Amino acid sequence: MEGSGGGGASPSAPLKQYLQEFSKLFQYYLDKSTPHPPYRWIGTFVIASIYVLRVVYVQGFYIVSYGLGIYLLNLLIGFLSPLVDPELDPSNAPMLPTKGSDEFKPFIRRLPEFKFWYSFTKALCIAFVMTFFSMFDVPVFWPILLCYWVVLFVLTMRRQVAHMMKYKYIPFNLGKQKYSGKKSSASSSGSRAD
Repeated sequence: MEGSGGGGASPSAPLKQYLQEFSKLFQYYLDKSTPHPPYRWIGTFVIASIYVLRVVYVQGFYIVSYGLGIYLLNLLIGFLSPLVDPELDPSNAPMLPTKGSDEFKPFIRRLPEFKFWYSFTKALCIAFVMTFFSMFDVPVFWPILLCYWVVLFVLTMRRQVAHMMKYKYIPFNLGKQKYSGKKSSASSSGSRAD
C-alpha cells in the first residue's frame, strides 16, 4: 500500500484552482492599471470617501481610523524620502554634476508611486472591512485622537521638509521646465523703411 496514491482529488483542489485564477485575474488588472495613475488615485479617493461615510454613519471605529491615519502617514514618509538617505550614508549621497561627463542622478523614492498607491488602497479596504466587526469599535474620545494625529502629522512633515531643504531635493516631478524666448516688440518687428 502506498501513501501517495489515490484515485480521488483532494477536496481543496477546486478552491486552490479558483484562488489561482482569481490571483491571475487580479494581477492582470493591476498590471493594466499601472500606466494610469490619475484613474487609480480617483478610484482610491472614491474608496476613501466611502470609508469616511461609513465611519461617520456608524459614528464609531475611530481607533481603526487613527491606526489607518498613522499607517498612511508612514507610507507618505516613505514616498517623500529618497532611496539613499544622504543623512545616513553621506558617501553615496547624490551630488550635482560638476563636469560635462558627470551623470545626472534623478530622485529615486524609497517607496515608488505604484507601491504607495497599492498599499494605500489595500489599507483603506482592510480598514473598511474592519468597520463591519464590532470588536474593532473601541470606545474612545475621538477629538483627542484627531488632535494627536494632526500634531504628529505637522511635526513629521516639518522634519521631512527640513530634510528636503537641507539636502536640496524635490520629491515631485514638476515636468520639463519651459523657457520662453525673448518676445519681439511691435517696434522691432515692423517693416523697415529704407
